[in-house]
Order: sequence, then C-alpha cells, then structure tokens
Amino acid sequence: MGSILVLFAGVIYQIEVQDKREALDRLLLDKTRIMAASVHYNIHQNQTAVDLTNVPLLGSGSHPLAEDLIYVRWYNAQGRVVRFFGVAPANQLNTPLGYQTIQPTDRWLQHHRWLRQITLPVEGRTGTLGYLQVAAPLTETHNQLQELQMALTLAVPIALGVIGFMGWLLSGIAMRPIRRSYQQLQRFTADASHELRSPLSAILTNAQLGLMLASDDARFQPPLENIVESAKSMGSLVNNLLLLARHQGKLAPELLKLLTLNPFLAEIVSQFRGLAEAQGIQLNYEQPEQAIQVWADPDLLKQVIENLLSNACKYISTGGSVRLRLVPHPGWAVVQVIDTGIGIPAMDLPYIFDRFYQVDTARSFDSDGFGLGLAIVQQIVQAHSGHIHVMSVVGQGSTFQIELPLKQLQLLKRP
Repeated sequence: MGSILVLFAGVIYQIEVQDKREALDRLLLDKTRIMAASVHYNIHQNQTAVDLTNVPLLGSGSHPLAEDLIYVRWYNAQGRVVRFFGVAPANQLNTPLGYQTIQPTDRWLQHHRWLRQITLPVEGRTGTLGYLQVAAPLTETHNQLQELQMALTLAVPIALGVIGFMGWLLSGIAMRPIRRSYQQLQRFTADASHELRSPLSAILTNAQLGLMLASDDARFQPPLENIVESAKSMGSLVNNLLLLARHQGKLAPELLKLLTLNPFLAEIVSQFRGLAEAQGIQLNYEQPEQAIQVWADPDLLKQVIENLLSNACKYISTGGSVRLRLVPHPGWAVVQVIDTGIGIPAMDLPYIFDRFYQVDTARSFDSDGFGLGLAIVQQIVQAHSGHIHVMSVVGQGSTFQIELPLKQLQLLKRP
C-alpha cells in the first residue's frame, strides 16, 4: 500500500512538472516568435543588414508584453553577440538551440534559482539572420512545485491513493463510450443545425413582415422586434455551430484557392475603418513590399480576421489603436492583430479558445455573445494547417498572431 501511495504521488508530481514546463515553454515561445517577427532586414549588394529597432527591449523602447523577461540577447549569424538587454552575455554563443533550464552564476541573477531559456534561429530569405536568446524566471513555478511536493508528502492518505489509482485505471475504459457519444453528438449538432436554419428563416421573415404590417400599431412593435432579434441571434448561433461541425480537421485541397494576402487584408481593413473612426480608434495596416500568397479558403480566412478585428475594436477605449500587421517569414505568413485595449487576465488565457467560454459578463470574445468566436478562429486556422498564439496584459492590450504555411510558394515581388 505504501508503494502504491509513493507511485501515485510521484506520477502526479511528474505530470504537474511537465504541464507547468510546457505552459511556460509555450508562453516563452509565443513571446520569442513575436519578437522574432519584429526583426527587419535589408539586402544591399548581397549584404544583409539586420534592423533591431522594432524588437521589444532590444530596440528603441520597452514593450509591456516583454516586461517579465530576465534578459534578451541577439547574436549575429556567426554567433557573436550584437545587442542585449539585461546581464551581459559571453561574446560568443555557446549554448545549443532550443530550450534549456539553467542555474545562473552571475551575482545579479542569484535571487533567481533557476531560469528557463530559449535560443531560436531567425531565418531570412538569404539564410539565418541571427539568433534570439530569451530567458524567463522559474521562481514562481519552482515555489508552486515545492508547495505541491509538500502537499503530496503530508496530505495524501493511502486510501485516497488507492482510490485515485483505481479511478485512473477505470477512466480509460469509461472514456470509450464517451468518445462514441461525443461523435454521435457532433453528428447530431451538424444535422440539427442544418435543419433548424429553414424554420428560423421562416420565423424571421414572418416577424419582419409582421413589423411592416403593424407599423402603425405600437402594441405589436415590441414583441415583434423581440422575435426578430431572437431569431437573428438563434440564426447566428446555428450558423456558428454548423461551421464548427463542418470544418473538423484539415480542409480539402479542392476548397483552397491561391490567395494574395496583401490586398486581401487591405480590403478587410478598409471595411473596418468606418467603425474604427466612429469609435475614435486609430486603425493601421502594415504590410511588406513582397506579395505574400497562401492556399486558403477566402471566406473562412476573412471570418478569422474580421472576428479578431471586431474583438479588438469592441474592447478598446476611445483614442486607442489597433494594428493589423502582415509579416513574411520563411515558410510562413504571419498575421498579427495588436490592440491597446483592456487585455485578457492571465488566468483566462489558456481557455479563451474553448467553445462557449467567456471571460466575464463584461467581455465576451464572441461578437454574438455565445463564446464561439475565438473557438471558430482557432478551428479555421488549424484547418489551414496554421497556428494561433496570444499574448495579453490586463489594461495594456493584446496581440493575436496567426501563422499560415506558405508551403512551397515563393515570396513574389509586388509590381
């Protein structure tokens, strides 16, 4: 019985260690990729000149999304340090690429027992531009793991260990009918959503007709208007559920079209300028000189950008700004939506892409208020074999970054 308890406690502790390390690695990777996307370069007479002006902490100013980093270092393609923030590094890059957990020896960092470091190569059209090295403290994670270790050592009784182990053993068997039920529920959602569209359209049409006929009778106006709004809301919910049910997995190749992102995004921004100006929001669009082309479904990709821009404009005060950036990277097209809005609490960030999840009653990340907007965004991006990342600070703003594969397409010069 004692061995079972020790084994159970050890498994729980190792799972927690792995989960926290993966969560920190994802957050560190998101910040590093966004910083790498800010690296600019020019090619003149076969010489590559790297511009770090826009890189947070390394450039002309700080950035609220990078305030919790211990140091940031930029090495050139030969591995020699060029610029850094924080403690001065060695002149030559002497650490392997990827993640590392290190114990600092510098006296200025001794109050941090452990650091998590990532070294990432930054690629350009001519090859490797340099290496970006970023580190974040493990102090909070280490303290949390120590508290968990103390709790497992002192508070887990043998009986709970046996019950927990048996529960884990039986859960695998119990999940089989749950998976089958989930698949049946998914099929039912798609079928029901499709069948509900016709009666909802009929309700909406008849209610709107009733409004026209009863325009002179104030008694019927409020209930008919309520029916119209409810039918529209239900129609939007049905359409979103049908969209989620239909686009599971990757999109079929015959649904994709060769899409040039530069004018495609410019047209979407032009549609939002009126809304932004009415709210006193500055809306900017930044694009590279190269024309960037991807294989995508234009309607679905437009819905992704519109959802993100709509959220950014909705939760930002007058005088704020929203930036839509298109950044070329080898093999990837990077689209960023950056706002100076109210931000997202850190505790909610891991869940904002879950279906029907809403941060609070004051801020819903879905334009219709059902909590499906960002779930649809993530599913569409993943259906295009892409990725979406988010960084946010409450009261300072959020950055959503979409990465779409260029596959074997080249970055074409715009005329």
